[in-house]
Amino acid sequence: MDRPPLRTIAVVGLGTMGTGIADILARAGREVIGIDTNEAAARRAVAALESSTARSVQRERMTQSERRDVLARFRTFTGLDAAAEADLVIEVVPEEYDTKCQVFAELDTVVKPDTILATGTNALSVTRLAADSDRPERVLGLHFFNPAPAMKLVEIVSSVLTSPQAVAAVTELARELGKDPIAVGDRPGFVADGLLFGYLNQAAAMYESRYATREDIDSAMKLGCGLPMGPLALLDLIGIDTARTVLEAMYEQSRERLHAPAPILRQLSEAGLTGRKSGRGFYTYAAPGSSEVVPDALTRDPAASRAPGRPVTAVGVVGSGTMAGGIAEVFAKAGYPTVLAARSEQKAATAKERVERSLGRSVDKGRMTAEERDATLARISPAGSLDALAEVDLVVEAVAEDLDIKRQLFRRLDAVCKQGAVLATTTSSLPVVACARATSRPQDVIGMHFFNPAPAMKLVEVVSTVLTDREAHATVREVCTKVRKHPVDCGDRAGFIVNALLFPYLNNAVKMVQEHYASLDDIDAAMKLGGGYPMGPFELLDVVGLDVSLAIERVLHEEFRDPGLAPAPLLEHLVAAGCLGRKTGRGFREYARR
Repeated sequence: MDRPPLRTIAVVGLGTMGTGIADILARAGREVIGIDTNEAAARRAVAALESSTARSVQRERMTQSERRDVLARFRTFTGLDAAAEADLVIEVVPEEYDTKCQVFAELDTVVKPDTILATGTNALSVTRLAADSDRPERVLGLHFFNPAPAMKLVEIVSSVLTSPQAVAAVTELARELGKDPIAVGDRPGFVADGLLFGYLNQAAAMYESRYATREDIDSAMKLGCGLPMGPLALLDLIGIDTARTVLEAMYEQSRERLHAPAPILRQLSEAGLTGRKSGRGFYTYAAPGSSEVVPDALTRDPAASRAPGRPVTAVGVVGSGTMAGGIAEVFAKAGYPTVLAARSEQKAATAKERVERSLGRSVDKGRMTAEERDATLARISPAGSLDALAEVDLVVEAVAEDLDIKRQLFRRLDAVCKQGAVLATTTSSLPVVACARATSRPQDVIGMHFFNPAPAMKLVEVVSTVLTDREAHATVREVCTKVRKHPVDCGDRAGFIVNALLFPYLNNAVKMVQEHYASLDDIDAAMKLGGGYPMGPFELLDVVGLDVSLAIERVLHEEFRDPGLAPAPLLEHLVAAGCLGRKTGRGFREYARR
């Protein structure tokens, strides 16, 4: 028998998440009972709803009459007795099992026999909470994402004890609220946080090891992956104590080092530096609860201690593929005379023609004039021999991602290029120092990792080895700025910043499918709607290429010797079968052949 609609809903816990959920429900015409033992929290929740609805009126998204109706539907109380007539109770109290269990035990004595009890946990066991309840069949998980009014995803978590009718009723409610519900099983982190928190934990560990600054880590992931927020800023928003709790629950189940909370998370949370809500976490904020980052003891001007760079008046790019052409376009647009060297005159000419087509599209879209296109093309000189690089000040190679090929190339560059020229590799996974050791001037060799497509992507990872000279490093950073790219500094280890954080996340998504925990579509939807990612992990894997992804996974596994970084067998099987993604017409999904 179908359940009646869920009209009266109680929200227990009026922090940021509870207040956001109450806002959604009241706007959707539900009677909302807000419950918090802290009267100040209840007052803040009312004030927040008043403020958000006032903005909606100001932006003409609702009328004054509609606003009054929304406010009238939200009442606050300090005791759980107020939930007596609720059809659904959603608890969003702190992530502590004993606290949640106590709330559920008291609700069992108060609510109607058919009232659904939903926990907002993203780390604790829904099954355990259900088993400890008097009516386990009506207990489920209802996981909204922060900020709840804006984020479209809702994960609905059922245990083996949950009745299908309760799941169906809550799923229908989520749709009526304008959300996209996905059904997930009961394991710590569910889908979105299960993938997200491992990535956040790695970023915290990367910062703790002083591999890169907090600003460079966050900039790298925003500019390199198109994410709405960097991982350390996101940890501050979520709450460092909350993240630590989630990770501990995940580690208890998986025992993977990826989920073992980075020590800095414990240190910060135990010091009360829990992020935005306390006014300080990885960053310092203007006040508790503020989003405004203010300068602190870690804020410094890197240029103040950096050696001056060498003058660069001409550059060379080696390669004939898409990346080489894109990098040549970047330099030429910025005014640098650019030699585009390839293995033959024909390949070099073809590479320049590719640049010409790219510039033509920019003209068609109004991004540059025909005169600017012609001037840019005139700065690119195709060459079929490396000898043409004899007088350039900076060479960037973008040849095949094969260490033997790159070593051979750097030996030739060492013989051809003038003394003082900086020699850069665009490798994304190979050791830069191996290229450096192939020359007699390792101090002049550096990594300059552009992202594809180079003309559009703002990020460049500047990779110094233990042998790189400070002048060479400063030269590359100055050039990056002149070509309007954002440089981030990192050391010469597998994955640098972006790939070291991105690919373990992608690998874990493959493991979720491999274990039949969730579908491709649900995982992609979860990360786009719940994490704000521009693409889901399987969409991205198919675009990057499964063979490329597998190669990077293997390099990361070999470098860090972490069993959790071992490539997922499903990824290996697809590559062995020739299913490499969009370029072959089939990867995790099938694509129409062109």
